[in-house]
Amino acid sequence: MFHKILIANRGEIALRIIRACKELGIKTVAVHSDVDSESLHVKLADQSVCIGSAPSAKSYLNIKAILSAAEITDADAIHPGYGFLSENAEFAEICEKCGITFIGPSAESMRLMGDKISARRTVTEAGVPILPGTKDNVATVEDAVKIAEEIGFPVIIKATAGGGGRGMKVVYSQVHLPNAFAAARTEAEAGFGNPDVYIEKFCENPRHVEIQILADKHGNVIHLGERDCSIQRRHQKLIEEAPCPVLSEDLRQKMGACSVAAAKKVGYDSVGTMEFLLDKNNNFFFMEMNTRVQVEHPVTEMVTGVDVIKEQIRSAAGEPLRYTQDDIKISGHAIECRINAEDPVKFTPFPGKITAYHTPGGLGVRVDSFVYDQYTVLQHYDSMIAKLIVHANTREEAIKRMDRALDEYIIEGIKTTIPFHKRIMNNKDFIDSNVDTGFLERE
Repeated sequence: MFHKILIANRGEIALRIIRACKELGIKTVAVHSDVDSESLHVKLADQSVCIGSAPSAKSYLNIKAILSAAEITDADAIHPGYGFLSENAEFAEICEKCGITFIGPSAESMRLMGDKISARRTVTEAGVPILPGTKDNVATVEDAVKIAEEIGFPVIIKATAGGGGRGMKVVYSQVHLPNAFAAARTEAEAGFGNPDVYIEKFCENPRHVEIQILADKHGNVIHLGERDCSIQRRHQKLIEEAPCPVLSEDLRQKMGACSVAAAKKVGYDSVGTMEFLLDKNNNFFFMEMNTRVQVEHPVTEMVTGVDVIKEQIRSAAGEPLRYTQDDIKISGHAIECRINAEDPVKFTPFPGKITAYHTPGGLGVRVDSFVYDQYTVLQHYDSMIAKLIVHANTREEAIKRMDRALDEYIIEGIKTTIPFHKRIMNNKDFIDSNVDTGFLERE
């Protein structure tokens, strides 16, 4: 096992990793930008190192500074969390060359599954269903028109290196395709340094369902069931729950088996997530794989009792999985609300000083956060300041518990999305589970 882990991240995920490390008896190092020194992860780590100025490119994305911090603190592993360098294959390779364990999958797995085209090819070979689409990147608008006509409108153009909705355009007719194609390539180049795009059939009004994977370096792979992430705004998840309310046990097992087969196909050996679209007829299609821990992992932890972060660390240390598939049982229902420092109507960032702070409590309530009373939310980083998670015996009870917990969550001095989440918990369509990825736009 590792003796000291450097967390190459900030915010709630850095604090989440520190907590797991403490319970495993591992020392921790927090890195931070010069403006981030008051964050809770810095205060609770065993050591902390300033690695640069406020812009992420000069701190949390500064590979040289992070590796220097690992060297001077004698850290033997680096946990990247999510975002920032978590899916950077080059960073994983550099860590390996420096004799530092990267807590995540191999660089080869990241490259294979990070490129959407190669991922589609790979999962197809493993027997996973995909939407009709191109097997290679589409280079010209003439090719795009021809392919779209063959597939049939509507189609969606996606960046091969994409994520978070960037480089993604839905096209309903040929007349709009040239402009959408150009815009997608421009966004892809600006966002990922790679203009390549591909085209696939657009699945209308699907649910977004994902399968949590655990794998080790000994060839063992299992899944921890699914999460429903259909409540989204501009492809950004806002609420997640487990299990998916409309998934039968038979469909759960099919999606889980496909996910395990795909992970084995690429020799995957860490925590990861297979993401799927589920149409109104309960047909599921592979969308992408996230080769890292995800924001919404707590809902899976709540319904399975498995500490995903600890298992990720154990796997990176070479330990075999402590669970078989038969050990995994889904118990009750969990819901997570992402609490952002944003205007709850306009969804625009609202940084500033928190003048009063009180977290909810009670049976089945969990808060993952890095902020506190008198903390100043910074404008330089993602606006998510907390995750509120609840667990109950049934989905109905979980919704009521979340509604109650949101009432108790007091954050003053800034605006947050708590009122938005309150509205969702009292929305009849959400309560009846009559939702899909277009739910918020329709509402």
